[in-house]
Parts: sequence; C-alpha cells; structure tokens
Amino acid sequence: MTDSLDAYDFTLPEELIALRPAQPRDAARLLVVNATKPGAIADAGVRELADFLKSGDVLVANDTRVIHARLRGIRRRGEAEAHIELLLHKPMPDPGHWQAFARPAKRLKPGETVECAEGLKAHIVSRDGGEVVVRLDATGQTLDEAIAIAGEMPLPPYIEGKRKADAQDEEDYQTVFAQADGSVAAPTAGLHFTDRVLKSLTDKGVSQETVTLHVGAGTFLPVKSDTLAAHKMHSEWGEVTAETAQRLNEARQAGGRIVAVGTTSMRLLESAVDEDGVFHPFQAETDIFIKPGHHFHAVDVLMTNFHLPRSTLFVLVSAFAGVATMRQAYQHAIDTGYRFYSYGDSSLLFPHSQDNAAP
Repeated sequence: MTDSLDAYDFTLPEELIALRPAQPRDAARLLVVNATKPGAIADAGVRELADFLKSGDVLVANDTRVIHARLRGIRRRGEAEAHIELLLHKPMPDPGHWQAFARPAKRLKPGETVECAEGLKAHIVSRDGGEVVVRLDATGQTLDEAIAIAGEMPLPPYIEGKRKADAQDEEDYQTVFAQADGSVAAPTAGLHFTDRVLKSLTDKGVSQETVTLHVGAGTFLPVKSDTLAAHKMHSEWGEVTAETAQRLNEARQAGGRIVAVGTTSMRLLESAVDEDGVFHPFQAETDIFIKPGHHFHAVDVLMTNFHLPRSTLFVLVSAFAGVATMRQAYQHAIDTGYRFYSYGDSSLLFPHSQDNAAP
C-alpha cells in the first residue's frame, strides 16, 4: 500500500472542472477502465452503460436528496453587524441541532444568534475552529420546510467560487433516484441517469436497487495530512434495508455482480457486508476510509465521476482498480478532455479480476 498522499497527486487543468452538467444528462462521456483486461481503457458514453453490464447484475444507487443546507444571515452585536454563512452538514440527536461550517467563524461566540432569511434563526451553541453547533428555532417537519425556504442549494466550493447556485441547479444537482432528504452534496455519479438509460438497463436484465447515504460536507474537505494513515474521515449516516440486503444476496448467489453507482454507494455497501460477501441490514454512521489494501467484499463494478487530485475519492478508485491503472486512466481523461468532478463526465471501473471483466 502506498501511504504517501503524493502518490495520489496529478496535474488537473482548471478548465476541465465542469461548472455545468452535460445536456441532456446521459450525453456525458463514460471512460471504461479494465473493460477487457487489466489496464485497458475504452472511450464510451453513459448511454452505452448497459453494453458493459450483463443480465443478472444489480445497479445500486444512492437515493439521498440534497437539502438547502447553505444558510446566509446576520449576527448582530448592538449596532455592529456581521454577515455569516452557515453550511449545515450533519444533524445531531437533539431536535433542531446541527453541526455546521461557519464563515467567518471567528465572528461567532456561543450564545449569539444568526438571523437567516425568512425569519429562521440559528443560535450558536458551541464553536470549535471553523465548525459550530447551532440550534435552529424549529424542529421536525417545520424545520425541514424552513430550511427548504431559507437555505440555498450548496454547490461544491470549486463551483461556488466561480458562480452562485441558480434555479437550474435545483434540477441539475438532484439525481433521478433522490427521495430521502439529508445530503449537503449530491451523489454525483447518479446525476447521469435518465429514464432512457434506466430502461436500457432493464431491457438488458440489470435490476436496480437503492440505498441511502446522506453525504456530508466532509466530502469536500482536503486531506491535510501527508499520509493516508493520519487522515480521519468524517462520518455519514447510511441505511441498507433488510429487503435490499436480501435481494443483493440473492442476486450474488445467482452469479450477478453488484454495480455501485458512486463512491457513496460503494462506501455504504462495503460497510454493510461481511468478509464472506454477505450483505446485512445497516442503519448507522460510517466513517469507512477505502484505500489501497482494502479487501472489497461488496462491490464488483464501480461507476463514478472523475475526482480531484490528493482527494480521498481518488484514493478510493485507486484502491479499487489499482494506483497505476488509475493514474494512466486519468492521464488519458485529461489528454482527451474529459470533464471532472460533480458536474463532469463518468467512468466505469472493473477491478483486476477476470471474473468481473466486462462482457
């Protein structure tokens, strides 16, 4: 295992980071890695996904839905005012309490209040560096509705730095699978799917399942350590139902492969499987960090977007398909103009196993 973060670095031209998705969604490109033998690379399109799968395979997508997690407001001290941004990233057990990233956090003290849009108030409970715990003055369904009205779609920082979220993002930044409110970032591999692609999979005999992993803002945090061993992952809440686990086990027993749509689905599935490859119901937090040396027991094929250098997600794909293979694949993607990250193109990865090779 290569522990140094330098092994997962590469030069990514800034212009390859997509600021808008392909239109229509399934017009995105698909780089198939290890399609016929280890190291093989093939250029394709998302609409051709079914061509690389086979009858009996199971596509597993994340059905989380992105909430309006970015709140903007004003903190008042007498006549002095400070404009504050809060990015809610994880609900806490106490009703109405959330962990949030604050900017500028240094302007906040416990006991103060940030007055947000539509009359929603965020009371500062505690602060640790740039992270705060806030108590919002609503709970339950009322709070969900208040956040939906007062908040904004939380685009990733590399997009937010170039443009603000707009009405088009309300549609673009949700997947066709989205049902369960709770994420502050989209499970972006799922953004490429359309009814046309799903029908082609059904016609091929590929069944579809969903799981839920609420993506936290930790997915955007850089790895600050020089080694993978020193990095601590943020935890995220996920669920695999008993019914879904049973169907996945039945499909695998019948010879089908588990095809994870996105790194979020993969991380959850790898958290819900035992060493014998048997899936179990799961409803808990997971902070699994998939890196080279990880033994994959759940996922046979991975569909995922292109990730940033020195990120835990590039480490994950390197663990699955091999560091050298992924460096070669990413260099090909850069050389041929693939679009990167949340609104970018996609890839289909097969591990170095002939059992899982594409047909």
